[in-house]
Amino acid sequence: MTVSIAELLRQAVLPESDTPELDKEVLLCYVLNKDRAYLYTWPEKTLDDAQLASFSSLLERRNSGEPIAYITGIREFWSLPLNVHPSTLIPRPDTERLVEVALELLPNKPLTVVDLGTGTGAIALALASEREQWSITGIDQSEEAVSLAKKNADLNQLQRVAFKVGSWCDSLAPESVDLIVSNPPYIAESDPHLTQGDVRFEPLTALVAAENGLSDIVDIAKQSSVCLKFHGWLMVEHGFEQASAVRQIFKGCGYGQVASYQDLSGNDRVTVGRWQGLEKRQQ
Repeated sequence: MTVSIAELLRQAVLPESDTPELDKEVLLCYVLNKDRAYLYTWPEKTLDDAQLASFSSLLERRNSGEPIAYITGIREFWSLPLNVHPSTLIPRPDTERLVEVALELLPNKPLTVVDLGTGTGAIALALASEREQWSITGIDQSEEAVSLAKKNADLNQLQRVAFKVGSWCDSLAPESVDLIVSNPPYIAESDPHLTQGDVRFEPLTALVAAENGLSDIVDIAKQSSVCLKFHGWLMVEHGFEQASAVRQIFKGCGYGQVASYQDLSGNDRVTVGRWQGLEKRQQ
């Protein structure tokens, strides 16, 4: 039995996907090892039995809810191809807003930057791709994540970014960092979205935090105050309903110039604060 690319895409069904046409094309490109332009240029090309079987298997996995990124093992972030793995979160477009804010607020000069909970290394590598003078380190408590981030640095020829295993700011020297960025766990344990969509397959430790999703943000704000230089910046991604609470956390820890920034959907997504100095820390 021979089936053309056009026929296969027309026949394939993905009832559980919000983007079925895109998903089918991505999976077929993965099977053929081609880009999407190939599908449109050669719609009459036929698949052999092995390719058909592989596509059918991938389609079944997607219909079970498994994220496309975990199926293909790759996800693009900030135009960088990144290896992904079920041990880490899948990088999302919303997180690119955190990168944008960091680039907007800090100059292109030598700075020490740390990405807490780096996961795939997405944020650290995106910043490094834009700021050659920044010295950037990604920290994650998962050895698997750190190993994956190092592979992504190699993949994108950004080996100057360092990655190491650690818990938040434990390994950082006092008053040594100009900028700390983080996309920490911020989903409440009772959030119904945890049983829906891609997040069902992602590691809960990278998603869920106590105190209505705010406990890790509290820890980061407190610990960062010790590690940041005078007037150093802290920037975190958070849930769209958490901005007010995160601003209060920052202000309560002694940060000034506290503000929130919206994502492309108009939701508050990133909150920043600037460390005000030792006198605040001792209060």
